[in-house]
This record gives sequence, C-alpha cells and structure tokens, in this order.
Amino acid sequence: MSALTLFISDLHLDQNRPDSTRAFLNFLDSHASRAQSLYILGDFFDTWIGDDYLRHEPKDAAIEEILTRLKQCTDNGLKLYFMHGNRDFLLGNEFMQRTGGKLLCDPTVIQLGSQPTLLMHGDSLCTQDTEYMNFRAESRSPEWIQDQLSKPISQRIAFAKHLRNVSMKKNSQTAENILDVDYQEVINVMEKHGVTQLIHGHTHRPKIHTISIGTESKKRYVLGDWDNHAWYLSHQCETLQLLRFDYP
Repeated sequence: MSALTLFISDLHLDQNRPDSTRAFLNFLDSHASRAQSLYILGDFFDTWIGDDYLRHEPKDAAIEEILTRLKQCTDNGLKLYFMHGNRDFLLGNEFMQRTGGKLLCDPTVIQLGSQPTLLMHGDSLCTQDTEYMNFRAESRSPEWIQDQLSKPISQRIAFAKHLRNVSMKKNSQTAENILDVDYQEVINVMEKHGVTQLIHGHTHRPKIHTISIGTESKKRYVLGDWDNHAWYLSHQCETLQLLRFDYP
C-alpha cells in the first residue's frame, strides 16, 4: 500500500471550542494513525501567545492533551509538520520539541509523489487586503515578535483577544473578493517555485481549482476550516482527495 499523506489547516483550536478539540483527537485515531505524514498548514490554534505559555500555571488541560497525543503519534512513527498561520505564528521550538513536529517555512516545496507541490498557509496570497498585508509584514519581523514575547502573558492574552475581535469585525464588513486570494499572485508563486500544484488554507473555502498557466493545467487545493465539520486533504497512490467528515 502506498504511503498516506494528510493535510489539514484552520482548526482554530480554542478552550471555548471543545468540540473541535475532540474532533482533532478523533482524527488522530481514525486517520493520522494510518498516515506516514501529517501537515498542519497554519491556524492550528485560534491564538498562540508564545511557547512560554506551556509553562504557565495553571496548565491548560486541553493543550496538554493535544501535545501528549501528538507526541504519541510521532513516537509511533508519524512525520508531523507545522506551518505558521495568521493566528498562531508565535509557535516555536519548545512546542515542536513537545510534539515531535517540525516547523516549515511558508512557503515550502515538497515532492508529493511525482508532483512538485507548494505548501502555504495562504494569507500571503490575499494581496488585495493591503491593511492585513502591512500588519503581516510588521508582525513577522524579529523586533515585533521579541517585543510581544517580552510582555506579560496576561497582556498578550488581552492583545490576542483584541486582534481576534478586530479581525471578526473586519471580515464581516469587507467584500469577499478582498479576503480571498489574488488569482495573479497564485500564478506568480506557482511559476516562481516551478510547481504543478499548490495546497493552502486560510480562506476557509474548500475547493479544488484548475489553473491554466500558458499551455499547462495546474491544480490549487484549498483546505477547509473546522468550525462545523472537519476537512482534510488525502494523498495516496498519486491521488489527491479533498474530504470532509462530521464531528463525532
């Protein structure tokens, strides 16, 4: 049997959403346990204020269980990869050590079967949202990150809630085409990296798109979020399938 590779994103795990956490733990048992590799392409958590939160008391029971279960999976041979999203870009080395995962750059090219494949979170493709793109550039700078991590945890939690509220309000007031990826940017990055297919999340619009670039036909696979049910992309025997399963 050919190796199974799974891709997920935008779970937005949060202590106020225990159903999503249960669904993910179920996914580890029912799907990831059969896989060779699992790629989590950003926004695994709804917010992440820094790895030092793992040492904060009292411990977050849900996060501890997630870390324990992920480490069990990697100890059993699962290759686990993470990519930063726009909500959890402060995930760092301590988290990777606790889970046995590896942090990937955004973007990253992998060889998926016979196809060179570009992996991204997807937020950098939304170039029409200039306000967000400016914030993204600022918040990924080492200076900004160091400044945030130097603040008390309580202050970081409050700031993360503020950013989430601002984002929700903005998304409700912004035209959908502004929040979606820019088609030309998709073409640009695929040509730049010389790939035949692109896998990303962020937009919460699961779909398989066919893209014509010159005389070539390429694919863009958009992962879905886990708000009401779970989405994942499965690769096995040179076949990619975008699949959904309901919460247990």
